[in-house]
Amino acid sequence: MTQQIPSTEPELTSVRNFRDVGGLPTVDGRRVARGRLFRSGHLAHANGEDAAFLASLGLHTVFDFRNAADQKLEGPDIELPGVRNVNLPLSDPADGAEFWRLVRDGDLDQLRSILDDGKGADRMIGSYRTIITTRTAEHSRVLHALAEDSVPALMHCAAGKDRAGLSIAVTLLALGVEREAIVADYLESNATHRRYKVHRSSKAASAYSPEVMELLSPLFDARAEYLQAAFDAIGEKWGGVDTYLETGLGLTPEVRERLRERLLD
Repeated sequence: MTQQIPSTEPELTSVRNFRDVGGLPTVDGRRVARGRLFRSGHLAHANGEDAAFLASLGLHTVFDFRNAADQKLEGPDIELPGVRNVNLPLSDPADGAEFWRLVRDGDLDQLRSILDDGKGADRMIGSYRTIITTRTAEHSRVLHALAEDSVPALMHCAAGKDRAGLSIAVTLLALGVEREAIVADYLESNATHRRYKVHRSSKAASAYSPEVMELLSPLFDARAEYLQAAFDAIGEKWGGVDTYLETGLGLTPEVRERLRERLLD
């Protein structure tokens, strides 16, 4: 498939949080190539115009990190001609089902009970640490696929912030991208036009009151402390990034070099 390289910041109207990860600097002076690695929110509601744009990217593979509950709520991704769709859930469909029901349906007192006094942020930090330490098989599969044949690739979850954000971060670590650049890319998900819209069952104004939105904000923010928790978990369990990549994800030096050849200028 002939790959075209359109604008890296298109005006997609039905896919949130899309961007080309190209341009990020590595510690040895190289840069992530444009048109090779993209990230976004889910593609389930992509309209015709946005689908045509996505098709123009020449994608080989779309990695969907949503679970069955996400797909039931939002629907499956649209099919793009000639593109392989790989679903690798990075959280259990039943994990926190009652918690997320309260996020959608709970009243103010119920939201206070599960989110105030830092409980919302603590949940996110715990989730990031858990994904990093327990989903090594999934991240290994993604990186090996990228090294072999899956470029250009797009990674997404529901909002394109947490599960996709971590998977992009892991990929960038393997490429040797500067840590500050990884964090800066992750925090781009906070831009107003990128943010996942909060959906609650009630349409009443009280369901979206300032206090409710403040309570919910830790769940819908990209916060540097969340990504740092993942980096800390790598250090605590494996002693550092290189050991994490080699023993945790099974990336040999040869595979890392192929990955760099495919994704770096």
